[in-house]
Amino acid sequence: MNFLEIRRRRIHRAASAVLVISLIAVACNFGQPVQEPVGIAPAASSVAATAEATQAVTTATAPSVVPPLPTVEEPSPTPFVDGADNPPTSEPESLSQQAEKFTTPDVVKILTPSVVQVVTETLSMNMFNQASPSQGVGTGIVLNADGHIMTNNHVVDGARRITVIFENGESREAKVVGNDFQTDLAVIRVEADGLELRPAKLGVSADMQVGEDVIAIGHALGLPGGPTVSKGVVSALGRSIDTDSSTTIVDLIQTDAEINPGNSGGALVNDRAEVIGINTAIIQSGRGIGFAINIDDAKIVVSQLMERGYVVRGFIGISPVNVTPGLASRFDLPVTKGILVGRVIAGTAAADIGLRVEDIIVQLGATPILNTGELSKFLITHQPGETVAVVYYRGDTEMQDEFTLGGRP
Repeated sequence: MNFLEIRRRRIHRAASAVLVISLIAVACNFGQPVQEPVGIAPAASSVAATAEATQAVTTATAPSVVPPLPTVEEPSPTPFVDGADNPPTSEPESLSQQAEKFTTPDVVKILTPSVVQVVTETLSMNMFNQASPSQGVGTGIVLNADGHIMTNNHVVDGARRITVIFENGESREAKVVGNDFQTDLAVIRVEADGLELRPAKLGVSADMQVGEDVIAIGHALGLPGGPTVSKGVVSALGRSIDTDSSTTIVDLIQTDAEINPGNSGGALVNDRAEVIGINTAIIQSGRGIGFAINIDDAKIVVSQLMERGYVVRGFIGISPVNVTPGLASRFDLPVTKGILVGRVIAGTAAADIGLRVEDIIVQLGATPILNTGELSKFLITHQPGETVAVVYYRGDTEMQDEFTLGGRP
């Protein structure tokens, strides 16, 4: 084995062990031993290893019927059309800045019918290598009267059965319409016949400011009697978290509103009863540090999931690994942030320009690419067939080229 091969294997082992932020995704599993991690699904890569399994929650009970809530005058829901000829706009309709602000109890009354419990059933292997059913719980947000519901991908990923429980206690089986592990978003759908669905009002997360009040609504721990409500502020904007060495989620809203297992896919809302984020993860070792996917990015992804069941991105043809300061220091890499090429797929854009394993991509077009989340976001807005300039390092040498993005095979 030559020196380069030894170095390559050491880098790959180190990359798989690096986890910048230790987090648990806030879905809740109960009743069975730990199964597959309920964190965000890892990107396909021959280099990166998945993050550590999340901690299972072992006690929860079925929800009970919640009594009808008093009538509150509320904003009309954002239209969410899932036809290819009339997709929803990327900038959702929003109340004006002069719109009425509601008290916290009124916000809860408005949103509670739109926030549903998502119960999943999966199969896992027990200590005797036998298939054993296990159950988990998360939260979803009603998007339209046709039965589309938005949630996290890690809530429904791998589920053999999905049940949605509504405010009045009625339950319906749901099917996955589409999911995207890179953004941890999914859309499921129930048969809407006979249901009076109340779609949530979607706001504009770009309008949020640090310090603004927010309310988290979700089915924490699967507790009976309706959703759990907590209140806090926007602690920070534009946060990024690494869920494993190959997956980063970017532009997250950080909040100190209490988020617990079971809240995954639930609503983070402002004082105008608008959903501005989807509760997704918490720091395992922290306190009062939770993260939500901003609704502006979510609308782009969810629109595509509703239209075609998947998200169209330009395809480079590599297995990406996040470069971190620790990895850079250990292996004397030329940069502390970027995308380390773990594998090059034959016949793709990367192969066409001669990218090699251990090259480090740092820029596409005019956009710095610091992690896989920024890479994913860039490729959503740059479609197959588009020619893009690339800046990358080979050893200590900065190189420039351009390639034509392909479509994912």
